[in-house]
Amino acid sequence: MKTIPRIVIAGTHSGCGKTTVAGGIMAALTSRGLKVQPFKVGPDFIDPSHHTRICGRASRNLDPFMMGEEGVARTFNQATTGADIAIIEGVMGLYDGIDGTDFASTAHVARLLDAPVILVVDVKGMSRSTHALIHGFSGFDTTITIGGAILNRVGSLRHRQMIEDSLSIPSLGWIQKREDMAVKSRHLGLLMAHETVQMAGLGEIIEEFCDLDAIISCAGSACKSTPDRKVSTRKHRKPTIAKIGVALDNAFCFYYQDNLDLLRSLGAEILFFSPLQDSIPEVDALYFGGGYPELHLPALESAQCTRELKSRVDRGIPVYAECGGLMYLTREIKTDKTYKSCGVLPARVEMTNKIEALGYVKGESRGNVSFLPSLQHITGHEFHYSHLHPDHDAQFAFRLTRGKGIDSGKDGLVSGNAVGTYSHAYFTDSFARTFIDAAYHFSKV
Repeated sequence: MKTIPRIVIAGTHSGCGKTTVAGGIMAALTSRGLKVQPFKVGPDFIDPSHHTRICGRASRNLDPFMMGEEGVARTFNQATTGADIAIIEGVMGLYDGIDGTDFASTAHVARLLDAPVILVVDVKGMSRSTHALIHGFSGFDTTITIGGAILNRVGSLRHRQMIEDSLSIPSLGWIQKREDMAVKSRHLGLLMAHETVQMAGLGEIIEEFCDLDAIISCAGSACKSTPDRKVSTRKHRKPTIAKIGVALDNAFCFYYQDNLDLLRSLGAEILFFSPLQDSIPEVDALYFGGGYPELHLPALESAQCTRELKSRVDRGIPVYAECGGLMYLTREIKTDKTYKSCGVLPARVEMTNKIEALGYVKGESRGNVSFLPSLQHITGHEFHYSHLHPDHDAQFAFRLTRGKGIDSGKDGLVSGNAVGTYSHAYFTDSFARTFIDAAYHFSKV
């Protein structure tokens, strides 16, 4: 494990302000000239988009469920190359993991990385009770080092003093209650980085009201305690053997950076294109990630890519699509009205006003598509407000042992060489390799 300075920004619960604090610390450190490598615990796509914009370095997810513990360490080691400090934003409350356990929690990741924790505490409506809360978090798991607290939504200087005078851990700063600092959200979470400027200026607030030098010192304490353990790395990048077109615009923007890097390392050249504006590039396979196609349906309905895609699929091009990409490949999507889509997959989509599925997924492929041989392992996450109505004779690529998928554990709707899944998968080497091989073989047809 690298001995780079590192700190985990954790919260007492979701909504306590850890995204605001983490983004502000990243911005303040970047303004000081440090090369900050950002990370996000868990499967989230949206917070990393803000991190990436602030730091100018691709934010990475750290998720023991999807990646395995070894994968967390490997991603951390590889991503921090050339960085001065690593800032890791947690997920939910510090100790909240899968099914009420510690596994895949912020604490789990902090323990794996030997990283001290800064606890963000929302103190609105509290004074002395803050100490009971912090005492509970500090003593609950003695394998976690809580290096200090940042008090959020402080009402006044008097409010701050009432709390700070008796803190049992170092106070690393305070942020006054300001409604304009909250990043706006929609049904899938916060707005993406390209949709808002609300995180601009957070660095100045952190610099003014928090002890940034003490935060840096706390992060540096990891270098003194982290043992020098070897972590496996992937082999050097292979020569390019196939071109993969990746949809990237305001409608399709949910990708794990590790997935794209893995495809490149195994011989894929990535060509980004916009289904909203571009025709389909001359590539050997296509990858449509998740995002917000439902917000751009009139433009997608008339887009050249939408008109072209089915003919490409009919010619055999391998296509992998996730969530929003799955929706895009169906015949139609219904919101306030019904919009025609690509017509690749035998289904129609209906947007709903409630969460249809949320949580981790795990399963295996069923072997009915060329680039997904039987028993190909899948781990990932699902989160959507839409419902898919597949044809009665539809075929599926995956059987999930955890998660809902499209229909009662069946996921990965198939048509020819096209697969659309509600699961956002964290790619295995095996999956990436077979997808690239399928692209290579298509290029030779």
